[in-house]
Amino acid sequence: MSSLLMERLTDYQGREVRLTDERLAHILLHPEMANMEKEIAVTLRNPEAVRKSRNDENAWLNYRYYLGTKVGDKWLCVVVKYTEADAFIVTAYLTDKQKKGEQVWP
Repeated sequence: MSSLLMERLTDYQGREVRLTDERLAHILLHPEMANMEKEIAVTLRNPEAVRKSRNDENAWLNYRYYLGTKVGDKWLCVVVKYTEADAFIVTAYLTDKQKKGEQVWP
């Protein structure tokens, strides 16, 4: 039932993207992601790079670099799955480098 509750965010192209409570809870299970909800929204709206996943052609990886996270200076990656009728956040995590894959923006 809680997965029906959600926040609606906007990506860098102005598309609506869903973040369900279930996905947010999954993301926040990782202690380094605590209190990063605002950064997730900022990364989605204003990424420094967007790449297509090499594993799933419908998943796009939105990256933005943050200084001074709980685990140091890192890229925040917000993974969004786009279908014809929907767009939703699958996960978000901090990483040292961007994954390989076709860069779609900028």
